[in-house]
Amino acid sequence: MKEIENILKNKEIRPTAMRLLIYKYLAQKEAATSLTDIEVAFLKADRTTLYRTLKTFEDKGIAHQIDDGTGVQKYALCEPGCNCDLEQDLHLHFHCNSCNETVCLTEQKIPHINLPEGFVAEDANLVMKGICDKCNQI
Repeated sequence: MKEIENILKNKEIRPTAMRLLIYKYLAQKEAATSLTDIEVAFLKADRTTLYRTLKTFEDKGIAHQIDDGTGVQKYALCEPGCNCDLEQDLHLHFHCNSCNETVCLTEQKIPHINLPEGFVAEDANLVMKGICDKCNQI
């Protein structure tokens, strides 16, 4: 937990017990996680506290939100050194139509797209859909 505490402090986030637990939970997940999944894992926690923690993580560049087209926002931890910058750190996400999991493919970077004059990008999200490697082996 000391390592997680240092990660939070380095991002200027006060390491409360709930923040430490949520970080640890996200770190253990191979796939992106919804707020509902986190609520189930922390039944006694207040939904607002959980949401605010995720929002804080997102604002400070510890986690990012993924819109995978399912209508449910999912969250995943950022890689070390990531700042979720629109110009540098965007990566591909993959949503499995079989198991319904969404994973970050951090090695697959989204290339910079030159927008027409006057357009300002605020967010970008690229989600491929299909069958993941685990489901494809069945």
